[in-house]
Amino acid sequence: MTDTPGAVPRNGDDLPVEVESFLTHLAVERGRAPLTLSAYRRDLLRWVRHLDGRGTTTTAATEADVLSFASALTDEGLAPSSRTRILSTVRGLHRHLLVEGRVDTDPTAHVESPRRPAALPRALAVEDVLTLLDSVAVPGSDGPDGEPVRLRDSALLELLYGTGVRVSEACGADLTDLDVDAGVVRVLGKRRRERIVPVIPEVWSSLAAYLDEGRPALLRHAGSARAPTAAVFLGRRGGRLGRQAAWEVIRRRGRAAGLDPEVLSPHVLRHSCATHLLDGGADLRLVQELLGHASISTTQLYTRVATERLVVAYRAAHPRAAAELRR
Repeated sequence: MTDTPGAVPRNGDDLPVEVESFLTHLAVERGRAPLTLSAYRRDLLRWVRHLDGRGTTTTAATEADVLSFASALTDEGLAPSSRTRILSTVRGLHRHLLVEGRVDTDPTAHVESPRRPAALPRALAVEDVLTLLDSVAVPGSDGPDGEPVRLRDSALLELLYGTGVRVSEACGADLTDLDVDAGVVRVLGKRRRERIVPVIPEVWSSLAAYLDEGRPALLRHAGSARAPTAAVFLGRRGGRLGRQAAWEVIRRRGRAAGLDPEVLSPHVLRHSCATHLLDGGADLRLVQELLGHASISTTQLYTRVATERLVVAYRAAHPRAAAELRR
């Protein structure tokens, strides 16, 4: 069932038909996002080129080929997280080929991935978040011409921190996803998983001000040159606000609030929301559901953050610990 070894010359970035079939499977049957598929394509192109250099193909690859590839990734100086991701993509391809009956064995079955240390999420102090939110909440602070953008920025920041949604989820939200009566927002997360997120009154208040005054003004500014959009958050030209533009909003607003823009990002606000909820006594499962984590182990990283903060506070406050530090 396995193809005869021997690589067939290919043109440029072309991938073998069995690899393209795997990518199609991920897109159609598994619902992978375009950006994710692009990353998989780059990883698999790297794998195919390595096999080309060894005079073999994906359907004839052996465990020795996989080990050689893993060694080459290490020699390139790639971080363990990058090597783990690439090898995971290769492993997914060969499992698919085995299930589809294209090969008799999986050459990745006994190859271990590099150990990837769990990165602790970065979180802002509560005071810093409040400084950021308060700095953009002052009416007229951007002048009359910038008031629609200020209202949008305030609503966006409040939503990101108030609910912990991903920036892609916020930018992808449509007006029909907002349910004011129920006090919830519907979002589509990774792999297009839908979840319902509760929204606190402070966030609704900011959203309402933006939807009543800011969003219509942005649409008027766009005029009739752009087709109407159902997006909640709009750019200055009336179209849907993009992820990169949202990143710039946060860094610009952080800079204006006197915070370091280099430590600010949409994900930092998401991490801050989760960490502050746990600090306040929220249940771990609740935070998992709110953030849309598929695995509880991802959410448990935040308990490590909370625990480390507790240890620091304890050592600074307890008389015996403080005395030990003074010695």
